[in-house]
Amino acid sequence: MFKKSISYGSLTALIAAAALSCGAAQAELLFAFLSPATQGQMQAPQYAPADQNANDQNANDQNASDEDAQLNPRLQRQIVDYASHEAPGTVIIDTPHTFLYYVLGTGKAMRYGIGVGRQGFTWAGVKQVARKAEWPDWYPPQEMIARQPYLPRMVAGGPGNPLGARAMYLGNSEYRIHGTNDPTTIGKHVSSGCIRLTNADVEDLYSRVQVGAKVIVLPQAAQTAQTPAPRQVSAHVANERMSWNVPRSSGLY
Repeated sequence: MFKKSISYGSLTALIAAAALSCGAAQAELLFAFLSPATQGQMQAPQYAPADQNANDQNANDQNASDEDAQLNPRLQRQIVDYASHEAPGTVIIDTPHTFLYYVLGTGKAMRYGIGVGRQGFTWAGVKQVARKAEWPDWYPPQEMIARQPYLPRMVAGGPGNPLGARAMYLGNSEYRIHGTNDPTTIGKHVSSGCIRLTNADVEDLYSRVQVGAKVIVLPQAAQTAQTPAPRQVSAHVANERMSWNVPRSSGLY
């Protein structure tokens, strides 16, 4: 037993020290013994890592909800019937209908609404996913910089980057499947050849697509979302076009 009483200030200090070394629930119990006046002078320790994770998850969920709310229901991510002879894991870009299909097999596919190249900037052919990147940096191609010298030479990855949350690079070309910080462009012909999805959708697709996956881009003239025959795809490979003469007011990617 103590030979003499401990001052209230000393007791407060001991409780504070104990709270810092225990879990959140125990800390709340310890602080419950303090008087209201003393509680007003002290703050319970912050548990930033756990709280921040929860806040980040809530923010991500809210962003995904906001993006969905801006999309026409037909453009929202959904599993659909899709007859194809392509192997599961194949990506098919239906340019005229602004859909991307991720083949699941057994007559099903995950369908995403996308933004595609505007008139004069569409292309068709077969590529493979050469690499993947999370929150990628953006380096405008030299052709674009030559025509638009005001462009930055590099934009670091992040929420303000035009490539969005994820990017999948197609072959050795400048074309990518990537996210966007402007969901209102989904379902439109607005880009200079790249395929864009909402950040929530590109994160979902990124988790499914493997490096080396086959990507089939259907031509703008196609009237059907079905996979073309191999000879039809090959005929369009020679017609691929890459142009970076993009007006300032339009998409630069």
